[in-house]
Amino acid sequence: MPEREPGRDDSHYLQELNRKMDELSLNMEKLGIAEYLEMLRNPRRLFFINFWAGLSRGFGMAIGFTILAAIVIYFLQKLIILNVPLIGDFIADLVAIVQNQLRVQ
Repeated sequence: MPEREPGRDDSHYLQELNRKMDELSLNMEKLGIAEYLEMLRNPRRLFFINFWAGLSRGFGMAIGFTILAAIVIYFLQKLIILNVPLIGDFIADLVAIVQNQLRVQ
């Protein structure tokens, strides 16, 4: 709040203060602070929200890594068919190990 100038009435300062408070409340509403504080007041709800978020992330990562591994193995098998001399044997051993592990499980 600006310094008071001598001779000015208080209504100007009250209007300025009111305008700043309105601006502050609108900004807080846009940020969703009230919802966040409400969630923090209820620890059980906060726990379950975080639990489900973590479970979803873990499940998504498991699916993603499975798809990625399947794509890599697919392309490694195609590379073996091409019989690239330098890395063909290494890739063949790697694919055999992976397929062996899949049979064990």
